[in-house]
Amino acid sequence: MQVNWGDAPLRWQDVVTVARGGAQLTLTVAAWQRIENARQIVDNIVAAGQIAYGINTGLGALCNITLSDDELSQLSRNTLMSHACGVGPLLSDEQARAIICAAIANYSHGKSGISATVVRALLVLLNHQITPHIPSQGSVGYLTHMAHVGLALTGIGNVSYRGQVVSAAEALAAEGLSICPLGAKEGLSLVNGTPCMTGLSCLALDDASRLLDWADITGAMSFEALRGQIVAFDAEILALKASAGIQRVGQRLRQLLSGSQIIASSEGGRTQDALSLRSMPQIHGACRDQFTHAAQQIVTELNAATDNPLVLGTPDNWRVVSQANPHGESVAMAADVLAMALAEIGSVAERRLDRLINPLVSGLPAFLVAQPGVNSGMMIAQYVAAALCGENRQLAQPAVLDNFVTSGLQEDHLSLGTSSALKLLKLVENLYQILAIEYLLAAQALDFHGADQAGQGTQQAWQLLRAQVASWQEDRWLAPEIAQSAALLKDPRSLQAINVQSES
Repeated sequence: MQVNWGDAPLRWQDVVTVARGGAQLTLTVAAWQRIENARQIVDNIVAAGQIAYGINTGLGALCNITLSDDELSQLSRNTLMSHACGVGPLLSDEQARAIICAAIANYSHGKSGISATVVRALLVLLNHQITPHIPSQGSVGYLTHMAHVGLALTGIGNVSYRGQVVSAAEALAAEGLSICPLGAKEGLSLVNGTPCMTGLSCLALDDASRLLDWADITGAMSFEALRGQIVAFDAEILALKASAGIQRVGQRLRQLLSGSQIIASSEGGRTQDALSLRSMPQIHGACRDQFTHAAQQIVTELNAATDNPLVLGTPDNWRVVSQANPHGESVAMAADVLAMALAEIGSVAERRLDRLINPLVSGLPAFLVAQPGVNSGMMIAQYVAAALCGENRQLAQPAVLDNFVTSGLQEDHLSLGTSSALKLLKLVENLYQILAIEYLLAAQALDFHGADQAGQGTQQAWQLLRAQVASWQEDRWLAPEIAQSAALLKDPRSLQAINVQSES
C-alpha cells in the first residue's frame, strides 16, 4: 500500500493509513520541486549575508544575536539537542509516525526551507519502520516532540526497529543509511510548526469516527432492550432540526431497528421514554456535527505551512517572513471541542446501560442475570463505566484556555494544542471501554427478549458479539470479556459486519 502526497489536498485518513496501516509514503515531483526551491532561497540568504530569523540568528528571545556562516550547522544541531527535553511515558509507535507524517506534509508545501535530504531522511524513518522514541510530555504545542524525531536523524536516541529497541545510529546502519547532515534553519524547521497536535488529532479523528458509529449501534441495542418508543426517531420530526448529524443518526437508528418485533410489540407501551433513550438523535447528532467541524479544522491545519519563518518566492526574488503560523489555536480548539462531544457520547451511554441493569425501569432481571443474589451479574460493570465517565469529564476540560509565558516574553500566548490532542486520545480510549460495556449489557438484555426478535442491524451486532462472548448464566470473570468487546469496537472490520443500508 502506498500514499502519494503533493498534488492534492491531504486527508486525515491518509495520515492514519500511513501511521496505523503501515502504508509507504512518497511525495510527488511537484512537492520535491517546491522543497528544492525553498532550500535554494535559504542558501542564497546565507550566501548574501542577509539577516533572517532562525536562518542566521539565535532563536526565541535570542533572535537579535547574529551568527556566522560556520555556526549555522552547529545551531541546527544544538537546537535539536536543547529542545529534545521531553519527559514522561513514550508515545506509541503509531502516534510517533502520525507526527512525522504531519511534519512531512508541512515541508511538502515548500515554504520551510528545509532540504530535500532531511525530508528524505524522515521518509526513511516511516518507510523503514524506524520509529523514534518520543516522550509524551513537555510540549506547549510544538518543539519537544519533533526535536526527538530530529535527533534520531543524527543517530542520537532510541528507536523501535524490527520489534526491538535499539539506538537510532544502529537502526540507520542496519538499513545502510548514513547520519543526516543538518544545515542552516533545519534544526528550527524540524522543531517548529504544528505537526505534533495535527498528527495526533488525525488519529483521534479515526477513533472518533468509529466510536460515533458504534454509539448508534450500542444505543440502538439498549433502546430495543428497554422497549423504546420508536416514534421519537420519526424522520418528519427530526427534519424540524436542520442538523446533518441529527438526520444521520435518526436514519441509522431506524435502519438498525428495522424489522424489530421487540419494538413493534412495545409500540404505545408508554407515552415517552427517558431522555437518554429518546434523545439519541439529538445528542449523538450534535456530537457528529462537532466531529465534522473538528475534522475541517484539523484538515485545514494538515494542509497549511506552519513553520516560522516562512520563505516565499523564488531564489531570485524571495521574501522571508516571521509570523505566527506555528500557533495551533484552531487545532487546540478543535481537539478540545471534540473531547467534549465524545465525553457526552460516553455520558449518555452510561445512563442507558445503567437503565439496563435496573429492574425498576428495565423490566428485566436485576443486573441482567437470571439468578440475582447469588450472582451479581453486570452490577459492577456499570461502576466501571461511571468511573470512566468521571475521568472523561476531567479530560474534557479545555487545555486551550491554559496559558503561560515562555522564551523570555517572546512567546507569551500558547495554544497547548498537543496537550489537547493527547488528552483527547486518552478520552477516546475510555470511550471504547464505556461502549464495550454497553455492548455487553445490551446484548445480554436482548437475550432475555429473544435476540432473534431484534432488528436488522441490532441482531447483526448481537451475533458479532456472541461469536466472541457467550451469554451469561452465572457470574464469571468479566474483565476479559470487556476487553474482547472493546477489541471488536476497535477492529475496523467489525462495522462491515453490521449492514445498515442508507434510506432512499
